[in-house]
Amino acid sequence: MKFETKAIHAGQDPEPAYGAVNVPIYQTSTFAQPDVAQPRGYEYARTGNPTRTALEEALGALEGGRALCFSSGMAAESTVLSLLRPGDHVVLANDVYGGTYRLLSQVTARWNLSFDVADLTDLDAVGRAIRDTTKLVWVETPTNPTMKIVDIAAVARLARERGARSVVDNTFASPYLQRPLELGADMVVHSTTKYLGGHSDAVGGAVVVGAADTDSFDRLAFLQNAVGAVPGPMDCFLVLRGVKTLALRMQAHCRGAQAIAEMLAGHPKVERVHYPGLAAHPGHDVAARQMSGFGGMVSFEALTEELALDVCRRTKLFALAESLGGVESLIEHPARMTHLSVAGSELAVSPRLVRLSVGIEHPDDLIDDLRTALDAAGDA
Repeated sequence: MKFETKAIHAGQDPEPAYGAVNVPIYQTSTFAQPDVAQPRGYEYARTGNPTRTALEEALGALEGGRALCFSSGMAAESTVLSLLRPGDHVVLANDVYGGTYRLLSQVTARWNLSFDVADLTDLDAVGRAIRDTTKLVWVETPTNPTMKIVDIAAVARLARERGARSVVDNTFASPYLQRPLELGADMVVHSTTKYLGGHSDAVGGAVVVGAADTDSFDRLAFLQNAVGAVPGPMDCFLVLRGVKTLALRMQAHCRGAQAIAEMLAGHPKVERVHYPGLAAHPGHDVAARQMSGFGGMVSFEALTEELALDVCRRTKLFALAESLGGVESLIEHPARMTHLSVAGSELAVSPRLVRLSVGIEHPDDLIDDLRTALDAAGDA
């Protein structure tokens, strides 16, 4: 079955009672049982909900594994890290989402979990970072916010050879553009808030493991229920709604991002553009091999911090806001917004960097908006 068909039908058969073609929103906290300890499949909404089950089946089908859903992307990440034990070690990308770094440096460090950062585009650096106690190599690709491309198959193979597992944050690419399990990764995490939901109206997360990895799935399912960071049925319904159009939206995101990156690459107030769709990007060849498109995220470095801030203030169609992956275009300043938590660390972001989430508006209008903002930026 092709991706577009799975996105609409996996886990989403018409509802049997009345034939509703959309999965109903089971807005209930508990389920009546016909006899003592004999539920009809569901007993309490923290443990399971039919709307959530439908979303989990859909996401599992799209990634090629089995999925569990959570109340946010960070809840999904926290649950994966809860599989580890005191004394375990994690290798983390040196260009990673600020919230992931904050979780490891300020929360799990108190559980006696240690980590080191490494440039995951350099396999020698990955090898040096892995210790005897390393249990996870945490991959983002494309990375947030400088769009580095990590060779998933190579890093997963190296981790496995050294007795560690690999987890890939696939939020930026979505399963439409990239499926890490097929490339050898052990787990995939998503902020479903982003491209999977796609409309900036739901918050959620997911973890996907290989279909044959019943041990990890069972342990994660236990934690999902025991810790309780689960999504509500309305958020699950909204993400399911978004998944149906994921393929069409990602095509539009990619088309717009490519055009914008090419425009930025020629602008005199832009020093560097980070977009894997550009032939000059150092990860272009790897991205072309492991992705079916280059994504909707673009970042660029202005000549000065003042220019970067001024561009963020001047756009009209690009809303100044955190998050990404929605149908509307967003602009933000990572050093002062999404990645403020890594300020002063080895993951600190250039203050000249601007990050764009390119929506599905017409690329010509977005280019005009950005060019106008750039041209005027820095003027008194």
